[in-house]
Amino acid sequence: MTIGSIDAWWWPYAFVLIAGWAMTYPWRAFGVFLGGRLRDDAEILVLVRSIATALVAAVVGNLICFPAGPAADTTLALRLAAALAGFAAYFFIGRKILIGIIVAEAVFGLGFYLGY
Repeated sequence: MTIGSIDAWWWPYAFVLIAGWAMTYPWRAFGVFLGGRLRDDAEILVLVRSIATALVAAVVGNLICFPAGPAADTTLALRLAAALAGFAAYFFIGRKILIGIIVAEAVFGLGFYLGY
């Protein structure tokens, strides 16, 4: 079965949902199964957390340095300012991730609106 096997408007959306579920759910279940049997400071969990953090940092760095779409029309200074403002808000306002994201998006959105 492929994405082009059914000619209905809804099929690509259903295909992405089904394929995404089928590829991620078994690993989540495996993680829950093993997670209950490991200590919080186990070396494998430290490694997994380190890799996950590195991947997130790489994605953020890629979005800042090599943006695509409308973000490519903005300046590097605006993208850096938004990231730094979001980090500062996260760090100084209770270490809440949602606050950091909202501040970064607000700074970027305002700069985008003003044409920076």
